[in-house]
Amino acid sequence: MSMVGEPLSGCVMVITADRRKRELASALERRGAIVRHAPALSTIPHLDDARLIADTRALIASPPDIVVATTGIGFRGWIEAADAAGLVDDLFDAIKDARFIARGPKARGAIQQAGFEADWVAESETAVELRDYLLAEGVSGLRVAVQHHGNGSDGLDQAFADAGAQVQSLLVYGWGAPLNPALHEEWIDQAAAGGVDAVLFTSAPGAESWLATARSRGALDAISERAACGELMIAAVGPVTAGPLEAAGLAVHHPDRWRLGALVRLLVQDFTESAVGVPTPDGPLVMRATSAVLGGRVLPLTPTGLEILRALAHAKGNVLTREQLAAVLPGPQAGPHAVEAAINRLRENSGAPMLVRTVVKRGYALAVSAA
Repeated sequence: MSMVGEPLSGCVMVITADRRKRELASALERRGAIVRHAPALSTIPHLDDARLIADTRALIASPPDIVVATTGIGFRGWIEAADAAGLVDDLFDAIKDARFIARGPKARGAIQQAGFEADWVAESETAVELRDYLLAEGVSGLRVAVQHHGNGSDGLDQAFADAGAQVQSLLVYGWGAPLNPALHEEWIDQAAAGGVDAVLFTSAPGAESWLATARSRGALDAISERAACGELMIAAVGPVTAGPLEAAGLAVHHPDRWRLGALVRLLVQDFTESAVGVPTPDGPLVMRATSAVLGGRVLPLTPTGLEILRALAHAKGNVLTREQLAAVLPGPQAGPHAVEAAINRLRENSGAPMLVRTVVKRGYALAVSAA
């Protein structure tokens, strides 16, 4: 199988994450990718992962009788953090026999997404209703795990402890609005318009925020179409992160377990398989969203040259007339001479003068060789 020199050469990849973005970007850039950062959410660093993981280990060591989920975002974030630390199987084993109490339908949905069922849901979506319900039932002598989102100042821990419960608090890092909304929106528009090869997600909350913006900008249908036909890869770090994207009807690629390394390997594998390209005497020609890669080399083309080459590559050696290629050129005045000039520039800039054949009295064709 022919492939480009670097498996991700010429690929424009958008990282929607705020957390661990540099680690992911570095791994992708080493493999040739062009990485753009456009976080869908900002991280509120009121608590670091080490504390959350330590508290999760304590819960695993002393399994709870009751698990309280206060937010869907926070509950999913907790599961993702446990999975990233290699603890998710132990965590699920520790909480499988517990009663799940949810503060509203979003928390219930996150519980169900993790494979459990909520025993009771606060209809008012308030911590007060949840607190009063459990206190009325009685929690004395029970182990109660409370997942918080935000600063944990909802009063639940103290109320349950005062009633005789052993409380394990789990403060999940919080999320806020994107620090650069314009950048976030720009790269969603680019994904819809064909300017991106892959969009990468490392958290379900980030995926939900990205989807909300894509819907508000009317971009989701175009993104879905591009993902379905293979022109755009939507990639998630694991199944929990993929959940909101799949629920929105997007074709999503993800490894089975939450691992950045596994995500990078998946991207390399998929883009290597797609890099077979069109065989030419100068090597395989692979078209990316904003570049062309010939024999492992990213060609220094103008936007017009790129679109002409894209049209010729799509024809796979069949002749395109000057009129057909003129339709690719900008401006209504593009005629046969403009096409000829553009082809000459393409040949010169590509460093492969024989890449495009002139077919006398018919037009132009890509020089395709036997695979």
